Amino acid sequence: MKLNFSKKTASKVVNRLKKKIRIRKVVSGTADRPRLCVFRSGSHIYAQIINDVAQSTVLSVSSLSAELKNGNKEAAKTVGKKIAEEAKKKGITTVVFDRNGFVYHGRVQALADGAREGGLNF
Repeated sequence: MKLNFSKKTASKVVNRLKKKIRIRKVVSGTADRPRLCVFRSGSHIYAQIINDVAQSTVLSVSSLSAELKNGNKEAAKTVGKKIAEEAKKKGITTVVFDRNGFVYHGRVQALADGAREGGLNF
């Protein structure tokens, strides 16, 4: 996978995307063990469970909905619990965690902890 960046792209974003490419070479999801992918924006957090073999998103949850808006780390933890709950309904118990180039700290870690509390294994 190759990405082209303009000169105006911030170096912070470029470094994250390079990390993302390196991580994606190793981490991939299957039907038995799909990939839990996290994206963090300035004010929201998004989580998707993806089957890379079929190239399809199994389910997704974000902090955009009104009941999940309650602060940054709290929202991330509730998104993690919610995605674990939805995954259990679909029969998914184990996943591969893809931090998407973000540092495993703060909101990303809170989402992972919430998913573990909800019953997902990774």
